[in-house]
Amino acid sequence: MSSDDPEAELRRVAGRYARRGGADRYSIFQPDVWQSLQERQRALLRLLQQQGLTDVSALRLMEVGCGAGGNLLELLRLGFSPAHLAGVELLPQRLAQARDRLPASVALHAGDASALPVPAASLDIVLQSTVFSSLLDDAFQQRLADAMWRWLRPGGGVLWYDFTVDNPRNPDVRGVPLARLRQLFPQARVQARRVTLAPPLARLLCRLHPGLYPLANALPLLRTHVLAWVGKPAVAGPSPAAVAGTSR
Repeated sequence: MSSDDPEAELRRVAGRYARRGGADRYSIFQPDVWQSLQERQRALLRLLQQQGLTDVSALRLMEVGCGAGGNLLELLRLGFSPAHLAGVELLPQRLAQARDRLPASVALHAGDASALPVPAASLDIVLQSTVFSSLLDDAFQQRLADAMWRWLRPGGGVLWYDFTVDNPRNPDVRGVPLARLRQLFPQARVQARRVTLAPPLARLLCRLHPGLYPLANALPLLRTHVLAWVGKPAVAGPSPAAVAGTSR
């Protein structure tokens, strides 16, 4: 699906989120939720370490679709400075919740992230967590990806967490496979790993016994999400065609 009306897609996105209910389903007290969260935290730490980003206090990060601020709170606990964190959120009520929960020095913005006047090459990391799977308009996906890429400094990266498969029970979301991720960021160097046991299966197994979650999650084919570092090259090198032309 693709259209040339960003405002229409933003209205549709707001409607999709409004239709989502069952806050208890995402409560941290649910065993499937806390286990998937802890798994993602461990994978995130490994990913940052692999990029050499173990001292995060000076890194400037913007979260696209920051919701009520949960991810930004996690980043504060990891050592990010509140003065270097920012978030943008489409839904006013969720942004108000984030403002209540986060330090005042965390910059929060309302509205369309793709239109946010962020200076080019001013950020080290742009975070998105299950935002693109709620954007069903291909052109709007690309518009947002282009904005995020523009904000990044060379050597920075998009920190990406989203699911890769469609949910036949939920027409409001669409999986974003790795091929689409690479299409959205064609110049990026993508380092990805599969995480998160399929949520419907996780809920079912945890109702039987929470200990079944790690057993099932040991099978990569049952993981539905990808955690990825979408790196912006630090130095522009010659194109593959140029390299091929000079080889002997």
